[in-house]
Amino acid sequence: MLKMLFSPIKIKNMELRNRIVMPAMHFLNSWEGRLLPHHFDYFVERAKGGVGLIIIGGCTIDETSGAKNMISVAEDKFLPELSALAQAVQAHGAKIAAQLYHAGRYAHSWLMGGKQSVSSSPVRSKFTGETPRELSIPEIKQIQKNYALAAGRVKKAGFNAVEVIASAGYLISQFLSPLVNRRKDEYGGEYENRMRFGLEVAQEIRREVGPDFPIIFRVAGNEFMEGGLGNKEAQIFCRELEKVGVDMINVTGGWHETRIPQITMNLPRGGFVYLARGIKEAISIPVMACNRINDPLLAEKILRSGQADLIGFARSLIADPELPNKAFWGRFEDINYCIACNQGCFDPIFEQKPQTCLVNPRAGAEGKLIIRPTRLKKKIMVIGGGPAGMEAARVAALRGHKVSLYEKKEHLGGQLPLAAAPPGRQEFLTFARYLEKQLKKLPITIYLNTEATALHVDLENPDVVILATGAEPIIPNLKGVTQSHVVRAWDVLAEKVETGREVVIIGGGAVGLETALFLAHQGTIDPETLYFLMFNQAEPVENLNSLLYRGW
Repeated sequence: MLKMLFSPIKIKNMELRNRIVMPAMHFLNSWEGRLLPHHFDYFVERAKGGVGLIIIGGCTIDETSGAKNMISVAEDKFLPELSALAQAVQAHGAKIAAQLYHAGRYAHSWLMGGKQSVSSSPVRSKFTGETPRELSIPEIKQIQKNYALAAGRVKKAGFNAVEVIASAGYLISQFLSPLVNRRKDEYGGEYENRMRFGLEVAQEIRREVGPDFPIIFRVAGNEFMEGGLGNKEAQIFCRELEKVGVDMINVTGGWHETRIPQITMNLPRGGFVYLARGIKEAISIPVMACNRINDPLLAEKILRSGQADLIGFARSLIADPELPNKAFWGRFEDINYCIACNQGCFDPIFEQKPQTCLVNPRAGAEGKLIIRPTRLKKKIMVIGGGPAGMEAARVAALRGHKVSLYEKKEHLGGQLPLAAAPPGRQEFLTFARYLEKQLKKLPITIYLNTEATALHVDLENPDVVILATGAEPIIPNLKGVTQSHVVRAWDVLAEKVETGREVVIIGGGAVGLETALFLAHQGTIDPETLYFLMFNQAEPVENLNSLLYRGW
């Protein structure tokens, strides 16, 4: 069924056992650039799970490239732990690469000991609120050398490949894009000149690592920035990268500044595959597709249609490290699919916190939260069938306890169906379905339509009671709040009440905003109808916009 996905592929002299790649994700859980025990637990668990290639990082290459809580390959002192990690990952059949990272104007001065960030030109960063210093020609040459020296360390540490990030608005992007690059010398002006910095980085790395070591570049197939670069320009850059010896292209989309969603659940699954396809048609080296590909069946379809050669699963492997093995054996309903909520893996990064995962409590704590068979079996009563209660019941049963679960509603899932009601939020139901299927496979007694009382506890006589009854919405003490036309957001999202066309929402938090989106979406045309009208040119574009946003 997944013949292409689980077929081997060679990148230069590196042969991968399958085409599943875990791309680099910046988790900010290092200390002074060093790899720590939790890094080993984290990456080794993914290697055991069957992934073909793990790319760690981003990894800083010098003191101006990023924060001190990122993994670093800037000095030889990091070689021992890098080498140990490479061996640990390779021992389980996976290959490993390191992503070389320079943030440029995206680097915060307060995370670099007060040092001013650097870039192609002194254009203020919306991301940091700071203005970088323009690099001189000698500084450009030194940074290029730093990339090469870092790549040499990666090779010396026993890694199988090196990747350079040239996307997302980081330093190489800042040279490529006319939005930032205002230089008048050989590194600015025409696109040929703006490509020069990145191409020379690739050439310096090739000279350092030799002819046989694989070099990967991660590029933006479209910057999604007004006045920025699109897929055609990305194709030109990738053709030039191939000419100077790059062996594989990893295609993503967007900058951090763009308004276009890149990894959130309102981006359709595989929504950026077309970017990889455009680049694949322009070059002959392997191309990897990324962003919102969380389903092995979708990945197989992408590969079979020739749109890409490899698939980046990224956050899918945070959610379920065993995804490759489960897919290989056809255990699709056992996959804990990434729901693209970003609540544990992305949002915390901007608060300088380490990654977690909403659907996988063990993510980032693999060495601590180990599910082992219990030595003392207990009778456990779980009250509440939401995600917390279901996960508690699942883990308790896996450990060998006798478990019962009580839910007062007619279905499990708690608030997840409400969270899934607004447009673009349907993936929350994916998690609810996964947990429900797992509970049905385990010896757990489930009582629906049953509100647990003290009598139930007395009758069960459990050793442990786990209360997982969730939260209730707060109703503000406002004049008139009890009137008949005042309703709760939960009841609106559950479609228990009719609101009419004119609605005032009190509260501008997540619930208020998503309730507004839910109501605004009512009566608009669905995507299938929109496609039909566009394909058959049944309505002019201005009418389609009105139908899409208003429904008439």
